[in-house]
Amino acid sequence: MNHNFILNKIERGVVRIRVMIADDHPTFREGLVRVVAEQEDMDMVGQAENGEQAVEMAKQLGPDVAVLDVAMPKLNGIDATKAIKAAKPNTAVLIVSAYSHEPYILGAIESGASGYILKEARVWELVAAIRSVYAGETVLDPTVARKVFSRLSQVTSKSRNTQNLHERELEVLKLATKGLSNKEIANALSISVRTVQAHLVNIFNKLEVNSRTEAVVRALKEGWFTLDDLP
Repeated sequence: MNHNFILNKIERGVVRIRVMIADDHPTFREGLVRVVAEQEDMDMVGQAENGEQAVEMAKQLGPDVAVLDVAMPKLNGIDATKAIKAAKPNTAVLIVSAYSHEPYILGAIESGASGYILKEARVWELVAAIRSVYAGETVLDPTVARKVFSRLSQVTSKSRNTQNLHERELEVLKLATKGLSNKEIANALSISVRTVQAHLVNIFNKLEVNSRTEAVVRALKEGWFTLDDLP
């Protein structure tokens, strides 16, 4: 997927992102619904108050982005993410939670979530996160990212078997792990966006994954990067 091409189309108003929101706290849910509805490039297609309702709604509506709380009644956000991705693999899931507990974070990512940000994030950060996961990018709150690194660094074998990734591919993957967009990676490495995209395709093929999120999780589990690699 050409992430930057999609982001450019969003910025030009060529596409509209169909968003569904699920949260059991009415005040937060309704506030986020209003924020999304105010965006010129987004359409609110549904809102749910529990995990089961979120899954059924996602199956029926097929939203581009499902924004889920992690702790919901009837079905938690992690299991809801897994069910939504199984039924609607093209729906990107963004977890927006008050909790930064490691089991929640890792569980959400491993279940297929494209992002995990905290409810304390600013409104513009929430909106930007929706656009980013829609474009196929990974979004991790800095606090969340550090916890992911910290946890996985304790369980990894620190393997240096990097699946034959070339040095430049490792550089691209490291910057992707930091949450940089394709354009930001290109600027950091003084290469073109097209070259970044080509490197990502090679990385996905070599690691046998389908997304940035999966590639990042794989890199962290294998211990290819350390806490010092975080911004």
